[in-house]
Amino acid sequence: MSEFDFVIVGSGINSLVCAAMLALDDLRVCVVERNDRLGGCIRTDEVTLPGFQHEVMASFYPLFVSSPAFKALEAELEAEGVRFRPSARPTAVAMPDGRAFVMSSKLESVIADLDTLAPGDGQRYARALSEASAMHGVLGNVLDNEPRGLQALFAAWNGIRHMGINGLVEHAGRLSESARDWLETTFESDVARALFAPWVLHMGLDPDASGSGGMLRLQASLMQNTGLPCVEGGGIRLIEAFVRIVARRGGIFMKNAEVERVGIEHGAARGVTLTDGTVLRAKRAVVCNVTPTQLYDRLLPAGQIPERVKSDAKRFRYGLSDMQIHLALRAPVDWVDPALNDVAMVHVTAGIDAIARASNEARRRLLPAEPTIVVAQHAALDPSRVPVGHSLLWIQLQELPARPSGDAAGEIETSPDSQWTPAIREAYADRVINRLATLMPELKQHILMRTVFSPRDLEAINVNLVGGDPYSGACSIAQSLAWRPFPSSRGHATPFKRLYHIGASTHPGPGVGGMSGFMVARHLLGRRH
Repeated sequence: MSEFDFVIVGSGINSLVCAAMLALDDLRVCVVERNDRLGGCIRTDEVTLPGFQHEVMASFYPLFVSSPAFKALEAELEAEGVRFRPSARPTAVAMPDGRAFVMSSKLESVIADLDTLAPGDGQRYARALSEASAMHGVLGNVLDNEPRGLQALFAAWNGIRHMGINGLVEHAGRLSESARDWLETTFESDVARALFAPWVLHMGLDPDASGSGGMLRLQASLMQNTGLPCVEGGGIRLIEAFVRIVARRGGIFMKNAEVERVGIEHGAARGVTLTDGTVLRAKRAVVCNVTPTQLYDRLLPAGQIPERVKSDAKRFRYGLSDMQIHLALRAPVDWVDPALNDVAMVHVTAGIDAIARASNEARRRLLPAEPTIVVAQHAALDPSRVPVGHSLLWIQLQELPARPSGDAAGEIETSPDSQWTPAIREAYADRVINRLATLMPELKQHILMRTVFSPRDLEAINVNLVGGDPYSGACSIAQSLAWRPFPSSRGHATPFKRLYHIGASTHPGPGVGGMSGFMVARHLLGRRH
């Protein structure tokens, strides 16, 4: 038996932020990870060939660098050598008909460029960013604090005080509209709409989802202000820095250590027991970075969980699934439109209808005929990731079913048990590469090695990605803000004293931001002081 001030289950970004905050206050922390490496969805690996450093899952860090968590830890991380590489050209869209648009990190350039697509689109975009700033003044405080806490109430009160009831209701109405509604009433150009529409997928939504319009405006504002920064040398450098920060203050990390149960005594968490029988005692609290499914179905004593909580946890739903394709290239990327060659992230899509159609096909358990293809070009921002003269691509598909029962194009034979097999995985990757090759004519001849991760593969890597859902839970309004993970939850508190729940399944939701870990650490430190 070992004793610590805090035991943290899971080692994703939220766990690392929480552990660092606590360790910096001279509290002894133990982080327990079931896998053979730390970092959760931050994983840099040579998954194709030696010398090619791929980001296997998480890719860019705009949420983190703009968060209170980063501000609190920035000096420590910088001292450990963490450097974020900014992107002067954060995103772009490449359409099947050859049209493309590149977004600059300079607002003046974006406004002028949008106006060349359709007069007035640039000014309407500027107004949308202004609206997003006003929205963030209220919603940002809710996202950065416990949604049922005093800070969130103060944020709502300040919003009423500054905007008035009518202004607050107006902004709330705009937040609730769909991305389609916002895009079609803001931009005349279908290229401009296609530029922004795919970003709803990165929030676990689709263009017709209620609330996706408000979130899309916030995303556009975030991207315009921060770009899409990546970690120099790969996300693993960020993980290594967190480990050093915690370890130098007496904290430890345990890998290949799976938690069998959380020990509950007299209604309070007292530690955890590992599958090998090891007992880790927590003098102050246990913090679990897991899904509600794991926490309430496996780790906690069923007989002690309130029936309402048990029922809500069973109703927790997961979203669409994800696929990753990683390519090692013998030469730099060469798009038909060379303006795309140094963009951080390019979306290949025909626009709103195509995204909605692919999302709908996936929800009907079909392999989409024309998925939205996300192409990240890390080597353009950080050449140190590849051998000299070479390149790599990070490709993501976010509109996939966890259990495919058919193919919308009628070309790929799915499995009778609706499972992702290696044959289905590779056939679908072929479909994606063939589409990309129409926009990168030399792509196929430049591929040295290809590695594909299906939704099933991703869940095997990280148990929190249930069914390959990269966001650890559907992001509909019913599972957001005060209702994440479910209506009877009390923020990051649980029905048990000294037990806290963090991670993408909890408020403020997915994304490499670290905020749920930060909120819980701030709460625990506040109680201590």
